[in-house]
Amino acid sequence: MKMSQLFSQTIREVPSTSDLISHQLLLRAGFIRQLDAGVFSHLPLAKRSLVKIENIIREEMNTIGGQEITLPVFQPAEIGYRSSRWHKIGENIGRFKDNNDHEMVLSGVNEEIIADIVRGEVRSYRQLPKLLYHFQTKWHDDPHPRAGLLMAREFIMMNSYSLDTDWDGLDAQYESHQNAYKRIFKRCNLPVIGADCDNGIVAGRLSDEYVYPSSIGENSIVICGNCGYSVNKRIAKTLKVPIIDKEQMIIEKVFTPNCKTIEGLAKYLSIPTNKTAKALFVVATLLNGAEKYEQFVIAIVRGDMEVNETKLANALKAVELRPASESEIFANGAVPGYASPVGLNDTFTIVDDLIPMSSNMVSGANIEDYHLLNVNFLRDYSADIIADITVAQDGDLCIECDHPLRSVRVVEVGNNSKLGTHFSESIGCNFLDRQGISHPIIMGSYQIGTERLLACIAEEHHDEHGLIWPINVAPFVIHLVSIPWKSMAPNGVGLNMAEDLYQRLWVDHIECLFDDRDESPGVKFNDADLIGNPIRLTISERSIKNGGIEYKRRDIPEKKIISHDNIIPFIHEELKNLLPL
Repeated sequence: MKMSQLFSQTIREVPSTSDLISHQLLLRAGFIRQLDAGVFSHLPLAKRSLVKIENIIREEMNTIGGQEITLPVFQPAEIGYRSSRWHKIGENIGRFKDNNDHEMVLSGVNEEIIADIVRGEVRSYRQLPKLLYHFQTKWHDDPHPRAGLLMAREFIMMNSYSLDTDWDGLDAQYESHQNAYKRIFKRCNLPVIGADCDNGIVAGRLSDEYVYPSSIGENSIVICGNCGYSVNKRIAKTLKVPIIDKEQMIIEKVFTPNCKTIEGLAKYLSIPTNKTAKALFVVATLLNGAEKYEQFVIAIVRGDMEVNETKLANALKAVELRPASESEIFANGAVPGYASPVGLNDTFTIVDDLIPMSSNMVSGANIEDYHLLNVNFLRDYSADIIADITVAQDGDLCIECDHPLRSVRVVEVGNNSKLGTHFSESIGCNFLDRQGISHPIIMGSYQIGTERLLACIAEEHHDEHGLIWPINVAPFVIHLVSIPWKSMAPNGVGLNMAEDLYQRLWVDHIECLFDDRDESPGVKFNDADLIGNPIRLTISERSIKNGGIEYKRRDIPEKKIISHDNIIPFIHEELKNLLPL
């Protein structure tokens, strides 16, 4: 490809639409253009890189027995209703009615669709196991899209689905995907960590995610440096240390003016925050069959801890949570800032599992400017649910080995889930075993976000001048720069050398972007650095006088001159060195 013909332009000014380096560089280098909030077009450079990422994924999926299919982007909502999941999904999924007044959705998830297809194709255990995968455009109508391709509303994902007759088969396919994912991320030269995660709306029995550690991440994981325990912070369990006094003291009401925060209360009473109880009021949306209803809930954790909303929602089996309003809190007999479950007999209460192991706590009195000393669980109040509902924090102890944990910001790039039989049972996706007995097919679900992966690679591989693409995902291998000069080189060569080399590279199957534009050397070199192809070759009067063609890798500052005759063999050797180890 010649840059004079390339359909994209570099941009000198840093875009104001994002603070993310990857987003800025992909815009400036002419890879993407924004159509609307969270909606992007891929220009030729991005398309070439995305195709390479897809092909890496495709090769690894084929290696573990995958068969590629294509699924519709528009899906009848009635299929999703059979699994009950559509009742749990919020308004972020795209919904509309077709001309026949049938409710349709824009593809976000496909487990029900796969189960429906397999139901019509698979009859016997002899047809299993199978592994199906596809690439598809998804839609997630986030009202506040941000971070460029990392949080786009429209995005591309690879989804695969394993189909087995037994749990051992699912375990084997799950492990195969884990190994394939490691190879995929290695080939993309992106450091990725595996971590346990929340099953979410896929209703699986086990899930893990693959995350890129970065300060730009929207999520966090906690890691143990001793045993390697790693898990999404939303579900991380820690070793909790109880604080139990020798005896339960008599409950006592005390005056605590203007002490609406745990920190203010602890300071006023000269006590540590871990001797206080914190109350959080939420309204949970729950399901009764297909019908949704709301439940007012008070959640209690120790004062030195925070409520984990994912754990809280899971414990309540809630579709969603929202903060309770002051009027709702007062209507249930509590006082904001001075609340506790003491005396709230008709309020649904959930307490963290550390609360029963904590005695003589300070809690709200449900009276303005008053708290209660020596509040004890069971003696002074009870709970409808006892569960782990706290956030793991830096320094908390690992549940596996008792060592301190640390949290790391991450971007999720992949996810695996052992679905089991939830979707196959709801859709009627069964097989007959050797004895002719019908069983639900055991399913697994696996996914990688291709555009998100591209953005993470850009975030990881860049410098102050622009992008630095790894060899396997670069739009082109070579960026060839021609610097014209007035005089002809010896033997009448020079002006045609760049065109000749460009043709030779493509004949040798080495992808080359040739900057043949009538621009200054500074503009050409700046654009080469900004676009970030792995190798830059420069043909100029100086390079020819010095013996040939100037060679420079994008990731190192050194330059060298390679003779015209040796350049192709030299490039082939260098490409081997650029491959990930």
